[in-house]
Amino acid sequence: MKPYIHQVQYYETDRMGITHHSNYIRWMEEARVAFLEELGWGYAKLEEMGIISPVTKAACEFKKTTTFPDQIQIEVKVQEYRGVRLFLSYRMWNVQTQEEVADGTSCHCFLNREGHPLMLKKQCPEFDRVLRELNGV
Repeated sequence: MKPYIHQVQYYETDRMGITHHSNYIRWMEEARVAFLEELGWGYAKLEEMGIISPVTKAACEFKKTTTFPDQIQIEVKVQEYRGVRLFLSYRMWNVQTQEEVADGTSCHCFLNREGHPLMLKKQCPEFDRVLRELNGV
């Protein structure tokens, strides 16, 4: 999978001139949406099928600061997939300096339109198969 590239915007910085920590979680979400699209299972397609996938947990470890207009490359990988829950990992580094700037993780569940948990294996076996392959199961 190709890494996602985010260019740090000026508004994402704070008074110290560095990227505010809350933005890294937003970048992870941007990268997740791009990752699903690249897999052929974009968020619009999933929602059209009645599947939503909210974030249930997110964490980020900051290693180096970033500033406007750095380009941040984000590599997304399936860390674990349990049929109802999907755990993703994110590795972020500065394209120009090649320094790692952050590592993150997120957890997502799969729900139907009514907000009830669903098993992808039953609801969408093709997507389930793709996630299992990426998880090595």
